[in-house]
Amino acid sequence: MVVEIKNLVKTYKNGVKALNKLNFQVREGEIFGLLGPNGSGKTTAINCLLALLNYEEGDIRVFDQEMKATSYNLKKDIGLVSQNIAVFTELTVYENIDYFCGLYINDKTLRKKLVEEAIDFVSLNDFKKFFPKKLSGGLLRRLHIACGIAHKPKLIIFDEPTAGVDPQSRNKILEGIKRLNEEGATIIYTTHYMEEVEELCDYIIIMDKGSVIREGTKLELIDSIKIGEINEIELNNHSTELIKDIKKLANVLSAVYDNRLLIVKSGKGKSNLIDILDLIKKHNLEFIRMHSKLPTLNDVFLEITGKELRD
Repeated sequence: MVVEIKNLVKTYKNGVKALNKLNFQVREGEIFGLLGPNGSGKTTAINCLLALLNYEEGDIRVFDQEMKATSYNLKKDIGLVSQNIAVFTELTVYENIDYFCGLYINDKTLRKKLVEEAIDFVSLNDFKKFFPKKLSGGLLRRLHIACGIAHKPKLIIFDEPTAGVDPQSRNKILEGIKRLNEEGATIIYTTHYMEEVEELCDYIIIMDKGSVIREGTKLELIDSIKIGEINEIELNNHSTELIKDIKKLANVLSAVYDNRLLIVKSGKGKSNLIDILDLIKKHNLEFIRMHSKLPTLNDVFLEITGKELRD
């Protein structure tokens, strides 16, 4: 295992228990999704993993060795791309990457090669001499990533790497993360964008109140919830009686009407769509369009935590 966390307990001075017997493992070569609402303990878990925080109970092993504050031999093989961009405004793009790479690589010849590779990897060749304040948000994010991965770490932790960037930059970042993984890096990935988790992650855990409350592959998580089908039907109008009748259908879990859109969630098994359309006709209503879809990770998250993932 690349990471093993067992029975981790962390309590802050104000009495808040941020981690409550937390357990999870990250296997070599996988992209591991770490999800949870604000306050669930994700950031605390990462800081403990990096030996930036002390904890009262539990064990942390990285690359099959105990992780301590003085474990510099382990830390040199870890890269961190934090949510908050941390680069030096007085240094150029090249100088920033060279500085962070230099924290791990002393050999100047090797470091120059690694810096050039990192610049090429994030497509910043045309911006080597630019200062950070001259870069767009997307370019700044890519610089931040280059600083975190230039020393070729075996384990890379990405914390909200696409926050606040445009779609083109987001796609570029996601493509880069896939390529890092294909080149051998194990990745821990946290984000508020569920579609990114669905696209990237091999294995996912969902945390709340300092513990893992659900884990598995994307398909395993989706299969673990009650929802089997979601029907979205746009109506010209609606009636409270229609909603009541839909809720009486045997396999319906919920039915809500919001802003002209009727959303009906049904359990696994028989589809309710025909019955719903019959009820709409019975109530002398007309639909403009309809769309049926399978549940997503977002539906999993909301069902088991009852909370929206928020920035």
